[in-house]
Amino acid sequence: MSINIKSVKKHLAFALVLTSALALQACSQNTMMPSHSLRATGDLGVLIERATGQVKIVNHTSNTAISEIDGLGDLSHASIVFSRDERFAYVFGRDGGLTKIDLLTSRIDKRILQSGNSIGGAISQDGKLVAVSNYTPGGVKIFNSETLELVAEIPATVLTTKPKNKDGSPVRSKVVGLVDAPGHKFVFSLFDSHEIWIADMSGPELKLTKHQDIGLFPYDALISPDGRYYIAGLFGEDGMAMLDLWHPEKGVRRILKDYGKGGKKLPVYKMPHLEGWAMTQDFAFVPAVGQHKVLVVNLKTWQQVAEIDVHGQPIFVMAQPDNRQIWVNFAYPLNDTIEVYNTETFEQVKSLTPGPAVLHMEFTPRGENVWMSVRDNNEVQVYDTRTQQLLSTMKAKSPSGIFFTSRAHQIGL
Repeated sequence: MSINIKSVKKHLAFALVLTSALALQACSQNTMMPSHSLRATGDLGVLIERATGQVKIVNHTSNTAISEIDGLGDLSHASIVFSRDERFAYVFGRDGGLTKIDLLTSRIDKRILQSGNSIGGAISQDGKLVAVSNYTPGGVKIFNSETLELVAEIPATVLTTKPKNKDGSPVRSKVVGLVDAPGHKFVFSLFDSHEIWIADMSGPELKLTKHQDIGLFPYDALISPDGRYYIAGLFGEDGMAMLDLWHPEKGVRRILKDYGKGGKKLPVYKMPHLEGWAMTQDFAFVPAVGQHKVLVVNLKTWQQVAEIDVHGQPIFVMAQPDNRQIWVNFAYPLNDTIEVYNTETFEQVKSLTPGPAVLHMEFTPRGENVWMSVRDNNEVQVYDTRTQQLLSTMKAKSPSGIFFTSRAHQIGL
C-alpha cells in the first residue's frame, strides 16, 4: 500500500485550517458569552428582612436587589459571616438556626437548628469551621463549614445558684461576643459567669483557655482589626475588659474603668453593638452604655482622652474605611437620626434624619457609599460618604442587618 505524501499534506493542511477556524470560533464564542451567565460575588451582600424571616441578595455596584430567599426562621438580631471565596453566606438566626446560602444560585444550600436560642457566630481563619454562640443551652458549637456537621461542642459554665431547667439539665451561662482570631482560634465571653474563653482549634484536639473574674456581665465584644486585642463591654460595672491575644499569659486587663463614674445613670434602651466600634490609626471611638456620649480612647495607652456629646444613646459607632469620619446611630426613641463626626477634630460634620428606626449601616469596601436600613420605613437608603447626600433607596420588609461579602477577608467579621 502506497501513501500519497502530497495528498496527506493537503489533508493535514485542510485539517489545520479547519481546527484553527473552530478554535477561533470557540474563542470568539467564549469572548462573546453573555455576561449574565457569569457572576462574581465581590460586590454582593445580604440584607436581613427580620419580620418575614427572609433575606435579600443585593449588589452594591448597581444598588439593586438581585433575589429574595425565605424560610430562614427567626431573624431577630441575625448576623452573617461569609466563606472565604465569597460564594456562601452563613446566617445565624435567633431561633438557633444556622443557614448556609449560595449567593450564586440564590438558594439555601444547607440549614440546621443547632440550639434553642443563639446570638451570632464566627468563621475560622481558614474558613473551614463555623462557630455559633448560644444562650440556650449556653455554650459554643463548632461546625464544618462545608457540610454543617458538628465538629465540637463547648458547654458554658454551669450556674450552680440557678434552679435546673425543666428537663433536669443545669442552667449554663449565656455566651456572647464570639469572634475569630488568628491562629485558628475562637474567643468569646460568658455573660453570667464573667469569663473570657479562648478555643484553640489549631491542633488535633480542641484546647480551651479560661480567664475568670474579668468583670461583671460582659454583654458583647470585639477584636481589633489586626486580631491582637479582644475587648468586652461590661454591663455590670463601668469599664471594659481587654485581653491581649499576643500575650494572653498576662491575663485580662480592665480599661476605661472610670468612665461614667459620678454621672447620672440613664435607663439603657438598647445595648451598644461593639462589633461596630471604630478604630482609626490613633483612637478608638466607643459607644458609652446608657449615655449620650461617644468615648475617644488613645490606642497606645488605652486611656480615655475625650468624649463626644451626641444626639442619643449610641448603638453603632462605625468608621469609614478611610477612617476620616465616624457614623453613629442611636437607640429608641431617638433612632431616626445619624450623626457624622470628623476623627481628627471630633467635630460634627453632618446630622441626617433618614427615618424611623435606623438599625444598621454598612460601608462599601472602599467607603464611597454607606447603606442604612430604615426599618420602619421599610427601605434601605444609600448615601455618598463624601457629600452625605442620599443617592438611592430600595424597598425591603423591616430591614435590619446589612452585610457585604468583603467581610470575608476581615478578622472578627
